[in-house]
Amino acid sequence: MLQNLEQKKSFLISRKKYPKLIAAGMSNFFSKAEVTSSGRPVLLRNEVECHLLSAVDLEPEDHCHFSLLKSGLLILTTHRLIWLPSSSASTPTSASAIPLAAISHIFSSKKSLKSVFHSPRIRFQVLISSDGRVFDPGLGSSFSSGSGSRSVVITAVIRGKGDCNEFLVKFWDSWRARAWETTETLSSDSGSASGSGAATGIGGGLYSTDGSVRMVGVAGILRKEQEMWESTDKSLQDAFQDLNALMSKAKEMVMLAEKMRQKFLSGTSSQTSGTNDEDMGSKEEMQDWLLSVGIISPVTKESAGALYHQQLSRQLADFVRIPLERAGGMINLIDAYCLFNRARGTELISPDDMLQACSLWEKFDVPVMLRKFDSGVMVIQNKSHSDEEVFARIKSLVTKPEALRTGISPTDAAMTLGIAPAMAKEHLLTAESKGLLCRDISPDGFRFYINLFPEIDPCNIIKQTS
Repeated sequence: MLQNLEQKKSFLISRKKYPKLIAAGMSNFFSKAEVTSSGRPVLLRNEVECHLLSAVDLEPEDHCHFSLLKSGLLILTTHRLIWLPSSSASTPTSASAIPLAAISHIFSSKKSLKSVFHSPRIRFQVLISSDGRVFDPGLGSSFSSGSGSRSVVITAVIRGKGDCNEFLVKFWDSWRARAWETTETLSSDSGSASGSGAATGIGGGLYSTDGSVRMVGVAGILRKEQEMWESTDKSLQDAFQDLNALMSKAKEMVMLAEKMRQKFLSGTSSQTSGTNDEDMGSKEEMQDWLLSVGIISPVTKESAGALYHQQLSRQLADFVRIPLERAGGMINLIDAYCLFNRARGTELISPDDMLQACSLWEKFDVPVMLRKFDSGVMVIQNKSHSDEEVFARIKSLVTKPEALRTGISPTDAAMTLGIAPAMAKEHLLTAESKGLLCRDISPDGFRFYINLFPEIDPCNIIKQTS
């Protein structure tokens, strides 16, 4: 009885404070987060994943009437808190996000006797915009600092097996780093540097800009060279101070390459068809180089924890989309492993991790699948890939007059299909098992011919042995 009275009192207070929040409901309370076809969050520009927890509930305090976000995946990035619904959820719920810029305070965890018997909790306070939603500067939400009480305390209840303390530490670090406020200053820095250099060159005389006596002659040259070496030494010390600084520089290069790739792709889509073949070839080569530069935020065991293989599987499904399009819908598993590790940079994965990530696609609703041929060769292919289309192209090849006399080799099929000879051989063997082709094994290798007796079932043939 007392609990019901407290809930009613809390409801009345919140209705007076947040009338727009009551009308909007929880579905409009958080910002909507976009996800990929494999269920991975679409990251913002320069956004990197830091940590994640499974089976997390988000419960705004003093708002008991809201439908809570139950048992989802909570991902911490440098810019946002992203909540993804569980794939086994009974009611469909869209992905939600809380910008770190909207968080005004993070409460420290207090250990007590009560916390021993309850699930770990993380409490933080978020700002509320004038439209009754979580403050999001990226959407142009307005917030008045004079409103005072326009904030809500949200509790994240961790019901999974993740490390709550480690998540809280990284939560504090990401919130204090304020990475969302960093902007690209390369152009401004270069402009200011060129301006200062010009001013230094023009301002001659015995005195420098700071009023000190300018060194001239041989002493001035030696002094200038010493200053240059000191500046170079300082730059090297700053660059190699620790591994984190070096990796941050590498991430900046990956982000720059990603921006170049997006600009390049948008530029090629708007070009006319009057471009010559040489220019198109160079642009395709540049596009291949940019596509293989790297992944901005690779999934690691440190950030994903127990969900490492699940998140790795989803990220791999997003990554192989472009290589599959360029390979005609099917790519060798070994080739995909090399491309994926090259894109991950220093965060390499083992072949066992790759195979386990691919095997998890059966449990997820992703547009790709792992396929194993009868010979044991494993490939990654689109679910929309059709063998009938491949068989039709093979049939048109083997019915040519020259092929009717001499047959075709896996190399011939590879040139026609635009794939590797090993993959072409697998397609030819599959077509043979379907009764479309027959083969001849000679010292020169395999030669495949059109099957002139398709009505005969190979399973009903009785082989006689002498």
